Amino acid sequence: MKLMNRLMTLMLRRSTGVSALLAGLGLAALPVMVSGQSAPDAHADVTPLVVGETFTIDSPTLGETRTINVYLPAPYTADSTARLPVLYMPDGGIGEDFLHVAGLVQVSVGNGTMRPFILVGIENTARRRDLTGPTTVEEDRKVAPVVGGSTAFREFIRTELMPAVRSRYRTTDETAIVGESLAGLFIVETLLLEPEMFDTYIAFDPSLWWNSGALVARATSRMDRLTGKRVYLAASRDDVDSLTQRLAEIMTAGAPADATWHYEPMPEERHATIYHPAALQAFRWAFKPAGE
Repeated sequence: MKLMNRLMTLMLRRSTGVSALLAGLGLAALPVMVSGQSAPDAHADVTPLVVGETFTIDSPTLGETRTINVYLPAPYTADSTARLPVLYMPDGGIGEDFLHVAGLVQVSVGNGTMRPFILVGIENTARRRDLTGPTTVEEDRKVAPVVGGSTAFREFIRTELMPAVRSRYRTTDETAIVGESLAGLFIVETLLLEPEMFDTYIAFDPSLWWNSGALVARATSRMDRLTGKRVYLAASRDDVDSLTQRLAEIMTAGAPADATWHYEPMPEERHATIYHPAALQAFRWAFKPAGE
């Protein structure tokens, strides 16, 4: 029980930890910007280092304004006719996971180990509300004033964010989603409940312990819906009750023949360290350039 509580705390507070890590490294003081944000006028000869774009959506579904961060890879900006697939990511704030994932996309596209994607980061407002589904477990309900909002968050992505991205950028019909911890939970839930939303699902250390592992318990009956999907799962040594491994076993036994999936156990990583190394491997596997 002590291990479970420690891991729950780590999983639920991970975005705060990222901000603290950035601050501890001194990165928060660097003039790294998403265009649209103002730079401090510390020195006249300093100009912003722009890494992407940002826009906001006034969401009727969620009843709030959401900030969206976008990284456009070099092939998009170099060719005014280029159309690219889109990789969506929860935990996509500047103080969350957006910058390091944008860096991975930049490097991987640049060295030819992944196809170029437009990266769309969704900045959090109420993370534990948006990324969790319903639960009957009393301890789960204590993690935030409101939990179980994943259905509304999916509707926001499907009916508000995706149309906005298609109208603003030159996109193809291909979509993918990537995330870790509670974001991984949301991704697996979306895969099992609304698989048509994305073509590729990538989840690292998903918090499948939520609601006593109910998603995994029901997964077998939903395997037939995964026709044509690509799924990448990775788990650190902190994977609670080995539920990610169990989901992988269910996919081995019952996923459709035309589904493509991979499970990567990463016992050398902890929950706090898995995202970056797992994403590097996942992008190479899921977004391999044509002909490789």
